[in-house]
Amino acid sequence: MLNLSVVLEDSARNNPDGTAVVFGDMRLPYSMIDTVASQVANLLVSRGIGKGDKVALACPNLPYFPFVYYGILKAGATVVPLNVLLQSREIAYHLDDCEAKALFCFEGTPELPLGERGRAGFEAAEGCEHFFVLPATPLATESVHGESIWAALGGMPAEFETVQTSGDDTAVILYTSGTTGQPKGAELSHQNMLMNVVVCDEMFPSAADGDVFMAVLPLFHSFGQTVIMNTGFRRGAAVVLMPRFEPGDALALMRREGVTFFAGVPTMYWGLLTKIHAEGAEVPDTLKVAVAGGASSPVEVLRDFERTFGIGILEGYGLSETSPVASFNQPGRPTKPGTIGTPIWGVEMKLIDGDWKTVEGEGPGEIAIRGHNIMKGYYNRPEATAEVMHDGWFRTGDIATRDADGYYAIIDRAKDMIIRGGFNVYPRELEEVLMTHEAVSLAAVVGVPHDSHGEEVKAYVIRTPGSAITEEELIAWCRENMAAYKYPRIVEFRDALPMTATGKILKRELR
Repeated sequence: MLNLSVVLEDSARNNPDGTAVVFGDMRLPYSMIDTVASQVANLLVSRGIGKGDKVALACPNLPYFPFVYYGILKAGATVVPLNVLLQSREIAYHLDDCEAKALFCFEGTPELPLGERGRAGFEAAEGCEHFFVLPATPLATESVHGESIWAALGGMPAEFETVQTSGDDTAVILYTSGTTGQPKGAELSHQNMLMNVVVCDEMFPSAADGDVFMAVLPLFHSFGQTVIMNTGFRRGAAVVLMPRFEPGDALALMRREGVTFFAGVPTMYWGLLTKIHAEGAEVPDTLKVAVAGGASSPVEVLRDFERTFGIGILEGYGLSETSPVASFNQPGRPTKPGTIGTPIWGVEMKLIDGDWKTVEGEGPGEIAIRGHNIMKGYYNRPEATAEVMHDGWFRTGDIATRDADGYYAIIDRAKDMIIRGGFNVYPRELEEVLMTHEAVSLAAVVGVPHDSHGEEVKAYVIRTPGSAITEEELIAWCRENMAAYKYPRIVEFRDALPMTATGKILKRELR
């Protein structure tokens, strides 16, 4: 018997009155989260949903998320978290692809009409039978979009005996962003998810008087789900929910709640620092651990954060397919800024070439990973699974080097690499150099089609406030600081860059 819901159940047993979730003025104890999750499990079973069935959840960082997530797990079913920015057509695709029996969907707001989109997606999906609305008004029993969860939970018992699942049963299906073709569902077992949580939890020392985790990374994404919610719950920490990242609000919330543990993507750290430097916002002083992943952090941001906050950012690396954490700059070992550290306990990494042959020494090569964190495969996609799995190893599509101490450093995504006139150009390296210029606040480098070179190097740049540097001046500076085949020939200034819901810069929209 191994069920991921144990991370909630154990804390509810050992510390029933401890605060589990903070949302605005709400403080919800572990016992209450566990009780509502048990009611959700009873609801599912009463509707004929049980072991092995798939249940989708479309919800931002609200208390509903853990209620429903752990309720689905208790029932022995599989959680399929959906990105809240999906349109109706995409929601229908996901529901059909994973063969979901039910969808729990947040009602949404005028800016994010999720209830409307969810209902339309549900109507268009063939086999999905149940639609539950998570109302925007707390405890509302009616919704224009369908059955309210609060009406459905009326009369449901508060106790539930968790269904026995084995370590190899599927706990979660996480859809990968699908930069190539349609999104695919990575099947992660209870063991995959639970081992990742245990290793993450034991890697970071607990704060003496209790931990406060900040959940601003979307919980529907593997990073926020494993590293913040599941790890925070296993530890019995208070998890502070923030549905949308806004740097000023995030800093205020950190100060108000005494946040000790923050995890974010590099653009979030950049946002916090920009806010502090531009407006003199007060720096929170309770932070003990800051973790970054999701994309490589520019070294300038790492340096600036350490100067400003007095603690370093620990960078890690992983993918939806790896539950997600695979490597980390681990406490107790020297931190090497700009690297993704070393493989976590129980996980191996190596560099390979296009034919799966091992690359010795520094590389570069493509990262391959083997261990307890590797997915079972892509749901109903044997061919796609066979492309990325071989003898227990999973190939990531990320190109890296490895130093003499075994620390890996990502050079770039294999698919982001630019080939200009036959030379390989790694955008990340150029972004690092650009960010050392005092007029550059944030940069994204992409390849654009070119008649004779195949691809040309283009940089999109957000200038620092008050800077008036011109394109010609910046290109001239690049020419002096980068090799002739590398430097960007085109610079375009922007006020903002397109980003995913998880805060990664969307390069495919810039190409």
